[in-house]
This record gives sequence, structure tokens and C-alpha cells, in this order.
Amino acid sequence: MFIPLASALLIGVIAGLRAFTAPAAVSWAAALGWLDLSGSWLAFLGYKWTPYIFTGLAVLELIGDQLPSTPSRKVPVQFGTRIVLGGLAGAAFATGGGLPLVFGIMAGVLGAAIGTFAGAAGRAKLAAAFGRDLPAALTEDLIAVGGALLLILAVR
Repeated sequence: MFIPLASALLIGVIAGLRAFTAPAAVSWAAALGWLDLSGSWLAFLGYKWTPYIFTGLAVLELIGDQLPSTPSRKVPVQFGTRIVLGGLAGAAFATGGGLPLVFGIMAGVLGAAIGTFAGAAGRAKLAAAFGRDLPAALTEDLIAVGGALLLILAVR
């Protein structure tokens, strides 16, 4: 069942975990016709090449996240990216659900902040439990990708 405001918040949480996974998922939903963004400024998310571009960026992010040189998600550039992309993805769910754009942006931004800080804390605890970071990072990847998939399937 698709609930636009809750979906906007949850896709924001996904953006907080993995920034490009959220717009990739929304873009696929729009391109497949599951999320109607036609006639809005977000229609570009459903264009022919947009899902592939965002998916490529998401895959690069998943790979880059495993590197020891990757900065914390809480540094300004990383955090800002999550906030912007969470707001964008949240706006798409609100628009596709017939809600005012501003509600979706606010829910997506709030979700991205929650996902950023909760994801960092959860990953640190998992890494401590596993004794190393890689299994924790892969677990977080699965949660982000699986959660995004469930959200776009709910729109269908």
C-alpha cells in the first residue's frame, strides 16, 4: 500500500544510508510508469536514461563505500548530498501521490538526516560486533537496496 508522506520519509532514510540509491529507485519507479511524475518538474526522473545514470552512480557509491579512504557520511559534503537527494526522492513520492511538493521535500530531508545518523551508529555497532567493517557495510547495503526496492514495489 502506497502512503505518499510515509514513503517520502522512508526514501529519505534510504538516502541517508546510501545517497544515490534513493533517486535511483525513484527514477526506476517513474520510468516504469509506477510513479506518475509527468507534468511536474520531476518528470526528468522518468526519462529514458535517468534510471541508468542514477543506478550507475548508486553502484559506484556502493563500491566506494567499501574503501577505507571514503570520508564519513557526516562530513558536510557527504551529509549535504544525502539531504539534497533525500529531499528530491521525497518530493517525487509526494508529487506522485498527489501531495504538495513541500511536504515531500521536508519528509525526505528529515528521513535523510535520520538515516545518516542512525545508519552511522548502527554500522559502528555492527562493525564492533563483527570485529571489522566490511560485513557491517554489506549489511547496510542490503538494507538500503532492499528497502528501496520494497518502497518502489509498494507504489506499483
